[in-house]
Amino acid sequence: MINVIKLGVAFILVIAGIAGYYYLQNSTVAFVGVMRVLSVLLGLALAAGVMWTSEPGKRFFVFAKESIAEAKRVVWPSWKETYQTTGVVVLFAVVMALFLWAVDSTLLFALNKLMGRG
Repeated sequence: MINVIKLGVAFILVIAGIAGYYYLQNSTVAFVGVMRVLSVLLGLALAAGVMWTSEPGKRFFVFAKESIAEAKRVVWPSWKETYQTTGVVVLFAVVMALFLWAVDSTLLFALNKLMGRG
């Protein structure tokens, strides 16, 4: 039950940050743009702090940490492999477009001949 309350408070803090952004919209304070962004960031930071203390929040942060560690283990392709793969995909898309255009034109021509239009 306490976890639900904590998540509710975190949600309210996010909403409060967004509301602060719109509340400061017509403000005459210097650096109003910075203040508006800081309002949202503060709401998100406070919500993350409250969420950190709840059980679902702790599980989420552990999951995020493990996801980052897993992403670091990924072997990314080299630039050469990336360019070659991109070239193959673009070439395939062009060839497929030409093939579909040819089939469409042929079927249109045949249909027009069958209907006596051309």
